[in-house]
Amino acid sequence: MPLWIIGIVAVGLVLYVVSIYNILQRLKTQIKASIQEIGNQLKRQASLIPNLESSVKGYLKHEKDVFKMLTQARKSVAKATKTGKVSDIDKAIDKLQTAIPQIQVTVESNPELKADKTVTKFMDELTDTADKLSYARRSVIDLTQTYNEKLVTVPSKFVADIFGFKPEKGLSTPMGGDHLEVSEAETKDVKIKI
Repeated sequence: MPLWIIGIVAVGLVLYVVSIYNILQRLKTQIKASIQEIGNQLKRQASLIPNLESSVKGYLKHEKDVFKMLTQARKSVAKATKTGKVSDIDKAIDKLQTAIPQIQVTVESNPELKADKTVTKFMDELTDTADKLSYARRSVIDLTQTYNEKLVTVPSKFVADIFGFKPEKGLSTPMGGDHLEVSEAETKDVKIKI
């Protein structure tokens, strides 16, 4: 076999290894950036919650549970942004996603509060931030999946093994519970009556 063919194959192999290495590094960087975006949106919510809380207080003195949820969510967000741990971020997001719909129901059921532009603005901002958090979480999940697939599929697996790439954990999800099961009622067609 001519030497120049061996040289071309060697150069092609080196370029392939470098490209796979760069893809894996890029994915790791994107995963970290997406996790930072989650933290960024949590900080945004952490600053919005006290403003919403003070705006709503005058109207909802009887809604102590709402304030308790807001306070717990704010503490959870503060902890998550301080530690930067994915598990703390997950807990904070869950608390916020539980609190926001309940706050919206309370606002919508109170005509004075619903008409207040400040409260409406803060609710819109919280909803927008919750949407951005969901998008950022989806990005982390997708990027982690792509990265981890590269680590176990051939031929990129060989490059990953050579350079010692390890799987990324992504977001934590309980591996048991109702959220993993579909009930018989949920499989039936939805009927709408007008």
